[in-house]
Amino acid sequence: MSRPAPLLLLLAALLFFFALGNHQLQGSTEARVAGIAMQMHLDDDWVTPRLFGQPFLEKPPLSLWLDASAIRVFGGTPWAVRLASAFAGLFSVMLLYAMLRRFGRPKVVAWVAGAMLATMASYWGNVRGVGEDALLSLGVTLALLAFFHTQRRQAERQPATLGWLLFALGIAIATLSKGVLGLAMPGVVIFAWLLADSLIEKRFALGHWFKPALLTLLGLVPLLIWLYFLYQRGGLQALGEVLWTNSVGRFDGSFVEAGHYEPFYYYLTKLPQAFLPWNILVYLGLWHFRKSLVKNRYLLFFSLWLVAQFTLLCLASSKRTVYLMSLTPAAAVLAAEYAAVLYERLRQRAAGDGFWSVVGRRRRGLALGVLTLVVCSYLVAAQWAAPRADRKLSFVPLISEIQTLQAAGKQVALYQANERAAGASVFYTQSLLKDVQTEAQLNEFLGTSPNNVAVMALEEDPKPPLKVLKKVTVSRQAYYFVGH
Repeated sequence: MSRPAPLLLLLAALLFFFALGNHQLQGSTEARVAGIAMQMHLDDDWVTPRLFGQPFLEKPPLSLWLDASAIRVFGGTPWAVRLASAFAGLFSVMLLYAMLRRFGRPKVVAWVAGAMLATMASYWGNVRGVGEDALLSLGVTLALLAFFHTQRRQAERQPATLGWLLFALGIAIATLSKGVLGLAMPGVVIFAWLLADSLIEKRFALGHWFKPALLTLLGLVPLLIWLYFLYQRGGLQALGEVLWTNSVGRFDGSFVEAGHYEPFYYYLTKLPQAFLPWNILVYLGLWHFRKSLVKNRYLLFFSLWLVAQFTLLCLASSKRTVYLMSLTPAAAVLAAEYAAVLYERLRQRAAGDGFWSVVGRRRRGLALGVLTLVVCSYLVAAQWAAPRADRKLSFVPLISEIQTLQAAGKQVALYQANERAAGASVFYTQSLLKDVQTEAQLNEFLGTSPNNVAVMALEEDPKPPLKVLKKVTVSRQAYYFVGH
């Protein structure tokens, strides 16, 4: 373990897999995605994702395929459905290290960039949860790093076949994870890079634009194959829901039901915490390197990666902090490069007297101490903080009450079930409860038998003739078990 790559692999694996399954599903995303994956496993339908029996076509199904496969191999546990995200994070960290070494960066800088990526708070939290964003980040990272590799190879007049194939693979992973967004996130960076390159060189090389477009089409083949099978099942309506309603509609705000609508400056307000604990290094690095970008194409590429994607996300109507995840590899590189500048300055001051000289002589120990403190904080959070959060965020008490009623011979239905309750019920019970949508259906269901019970998510106590049998609260949402 004295070599950088195995040490980084061990560190990232420890951060991403330690205590991965010691807490239950928490939050709406985990419950929803895990429930869809469980139903995919139960129905053995790998074409049409379904939530509580209804088609759910917000995203392409790559993460669901991996989660359903993990359920089939390891069983229906929270640990199993978190594996895909954790492995995506691990691959991204090691990919970043390997490509920075390929770009000629020192081992220390490449290692620090990988370690900073693994220890960015938002990134660490998301790769330990159920969802498609870690896979999107992996695909975008692979596509952009491979693209920049091909640009360097072409500038040296060397073949770049492998780089282009990796680029196409990255596009395939990104688009199969998040659809059109998986194309836009690397696409906006590539466009900005080619435009900047043309302006700097004062020439327009059509081949530099044509190759990425052609290989992008190759990367879209897996998504197109899935869309073909989806069209056979659901027709043009299903395709429109995936490609238009949940993609363009989310971007321009026409898909009102998607929610998450925030003002243009939303991400600006998130900058103080976007890349914690290394965010100050990111922003100072951007400022420090600004005058050298024209001459240093390496720093220019990662700066454009950060700025272009950030601008695109600000223009979108639907905004969530998790969408910043694809920016974190570029942020980690800029932070590591600026950290190297600061480290060299401390080395130069080590020979003198005064406070900064003392700091300079102990710079290595201080750097290792800071990293150790950050890593230990995450491990403590994984071991103790996440399980404690189950008290408020876990759906297990709600599902346990449902299973208790079923064991007593009661029939339980969900009334106008929200996505989180629907997903959690399918995942934990591994079955579909009765779905009741209208008040007339509710009264008919409860009036059919005194053994029938409905679960309702309400802001206040239900009114007679409904009788509250029990109340369970999950993440400040009250769920009422009612009968007549």
